[in-house]
Amino acid sequence: MKVELTPGKYILAVSGGVDSMALLDLLAKKPGLELVVAHFDHGIRPESAQDAQFVEEAAKSYGLAFEIGRVKLGSKASEATAREARYAFLEKVRVKHGAKAIITAHHQDDMVETAVINILRGTGSRGLVAIQSNPKVMRPLLGVKKAQILNYAGESHLKWREDVTNQQEKYLRNYIRRRVVPKLGVEERRQLIKNIDKVAEINAISSDIIATLSHQLLNDNKIGRQAYVSLPTAVSRELLTEWLRQRDLRDFDRKLIERVDTAIRTSADERLVNIAKSLNLRMTAETAAFESS
Repeated sequence: MKVELTPGKYILAVSGGVDSMALLDLLAKKPGLELVVAHFDHGIRPESAQDAQFVEEAAKSYGLAFEIGRVKLGSKASEATAREARYAFLEKVRVKHGAKAIITAHHQDDMVETAVINILRGTGSRGLVAIQSNPKVMRPLLGVKKAQILNYAGESHLKWREDVTNQQEKYLRNYIRRRVVPKLGVEERRQLIKNIDKVAEINAISSDIIATLSHQLLNDNKIGRQAYVSLPTAVSRELLTEWLRQRDLRDFDRKLIERVDTAIRTSADERLVNIAKSLNLRMTAETAAFESS
């Protein structure tokens, strides 16, 4: 199992699970890397304090700096809320240490799972490559299968912590991981990954177009409604998808995009449209303005 990183300082997100522990072991052995191990305790599971202690002891065993963040989200916190809090913490640590980037242990199976989930949610072409498309975070294991990581961990005699919530199929990702992805044949998996790569190439080209349109239509968080309405529906919804992702929203679906798009196109003046718990869209005759709630 190989990874390529240019020399420098990085923040390595380590949960204590097998993926991040394998990546920690792998990177700790590479010359030219200065690593800061960062662990985020969401306060969701009763045993999370033990996970934090485990990661801290692992960091010390490799002679690496350690940073921990703690919140009390509670057992009912959504995956999106937990992810938002985690990445806010990781970015804070990156700035504190002047690191080049954040590194996570997302692997090929994660990429496939995310693509399947976003196909079901209908979140557009950018949803298919959501893991690949974040420039702020490096994911050197995206070409590596979960089975390879488990094999490396076993051969290296690594220890890790198991998250019991990963077995609960009430979460969509867990259901996809346990019931759908394992049923993909070798050729089906190869074709899916090939198509994800194709979409990534197309997105790279279309991103410039979307960025230009975004600059023309969105000014100071206000959308020019007349210009927006003149766009083909497919284009306007790609723009909406991009704007929501810029605001760190990830778990939206096709129905939300359709509802917001329709509101911008047809709503009367002075209407407030709720998008998410912390985000609204305020309508006037000429604009639709994003507002934090």
